[in-house]
Amino acid sequence: MPILNSIASWWMKKRMHQIELFMKYPDDVQNESLRKLLSSAKDTEWGKNYDYKNITTVEQFKNNVPLQDYETLKPFIDRVRKGEQNILWNTDIKWFAKSSGTTNDKSKFIPVSQESLENCHYNGGRDMIAIHCALNPETQLFTGKNLALAGSLVTDSFGTYESQNGDLSAIVINNLPIWAEFFRSPDLSIALLDKWDEKLEKLAVATMQANMVSLAGVPSWMLLIMKRVLEESGKKSIAEVWPNLEVYFHGGVNFNPYKEQFKTIFNKPDLNYLELYNATEGFFGIQDQRNSDELLLMLDYGIYYEFSDADDNEKENPKTYSLSEINMETNYALIISTNGGLWRYKLGDTIKFTSLYPFRFKITGRTKHFINAFGEEIIVDNADKALVIACEKCNAQIREYTAAPVYMNDNENGAHQWLIEFEVEPNNIEYFVEMLDNALKSINSDYEAKRYQNIALKKPIVQSVPQGTFYKWFESKNKLGGQHKVPRLSNERKYVEEIVSLIKNN
Repeated sequence: MPILNSIASWWMKKRMHQIELFMKYPDDVQNESLRKLLSSAKDTEWGKNYDYKNITTVEQFKNNVPLQDYETLKPFIDRVRKGEQNILWNTDIKWFAKSSGTTNDKSKFIPVSQESLENCHYNGGRDMIAIHCALNPETQLFTGKNLALAGSLVTDSFGTYESQNGDLSAIVINNLPIWAEFFRSPDLSIALLDKWDEKLEKLAVATMQANMVSLAGVPSWMLLIMKRVLEESGKKSIAEVWPNLEVYFHGGVNFNPYKEQFKTIFNKPDLNYLELYNATEGFFGIQDQRNSDELLLMLDYGIYYEFSDADDNEKENPKTYSLSEINMETNYALIISTNGGLWRYKLGDTIKFTSLYPFRFKITGRTKHFINAFGEEIIVDNADKALVIACEKCNAQIREYTAAPVYMNDNENGAHQWLIEFEVEPNNIEYFVEMLDNALKSINSDYEAKRYQNIALKKPIVQSVPQGTFYKWFESKNKLGGQHKVPRLSNERKYVEEIVSLIKNN
């Protein structure tokens, strides 16, 4: 094992040289990515419709191909789901990742080509390990096992492919090369179970005796796994169960509200935390610096990036910018063209760059996850930061939350209603509300203006919900599992009212 660890670590370090090259020459790498995408798809139905074979510049590409979202691509995707090929991409597509991105009832089926699986998602998994090895030269990552949370696989009614209930994780794990199984736990029979309660139990029992060296998964669901492992093992901390654990790869939601909980449950001060930005549609970013919440934009995964001003999101044809045109002051909506057949696809995520050359960024939220009922323009990034401040002031910890507006009526001004499932309750909920309100004012000037003398907005209405509430809500929607995420903010009251109703009926 020590020899294997040395060889694998050396191989991972070689990859860092390639990462340094795209950091140094990002524009060249992106232009080459676009050229390869156009060349690959030029003889597809889509490529012929938009004259890909004659596109030679970025401007031509933007002029020829209109911006897309899932609804505009859905008719083409549905045809591929039924077995037609060479529609959006030139190689056969048999895998589709079933996803909504949140707990929205409407499912999306994202095509997964062999190229996107290997050149994007597998490479993202390789690079997160390579970066960890580069940051930790004495790593023993290849002497033990990795636990990665996954969804489940189901066969579609068309019989032409398999999809999975969650994001891409189950497809990735099911198609890993045989040698990768040597480094992973538990085995596929448990990892891909579709019944979450059964999976949780079996996963904890199967892994607690293993030499686990790394974990990967969404924080909210990983916490459930860790607590079950402690229950099954009778230990007080994860450090006692897995003394050689050295890194937790996390993504999917902002980690800050969970950080203190993980530090407590792990009880391992030397544990490394590495953030990822991987979605069903692609693997986009990896934290490449210690103690940083910045992500390095990964440029050589077969994805061409464009960016539009997030404030222009509702426009029919907003102006888009290439990497060479962006700045660090703008909140951008992300647009991607991929080796899975997504063309100028509006992803729905928003980011803000923190560094140019190399291009690093922070995730700020989603174009559809915000509260702007009164002109306050609260985004998820604002909410997460404000909650961290309020928790620090009140010695509280949050497990899950969601928020929505309470609209004005004839007698009262509006407000924001927050449903919060605390891990550790604040001693004084009114003081917590005050701290949350003040933090939001300090972070968001529009919110501060609307709160002035309660003219448009009253103080937040914070309701502490019983532990397990969000779990029961997921269960009621048949969405238990490691990749489903609570919609943090909504401009409508659907989620809040569903959860309140659930509490009343239990």
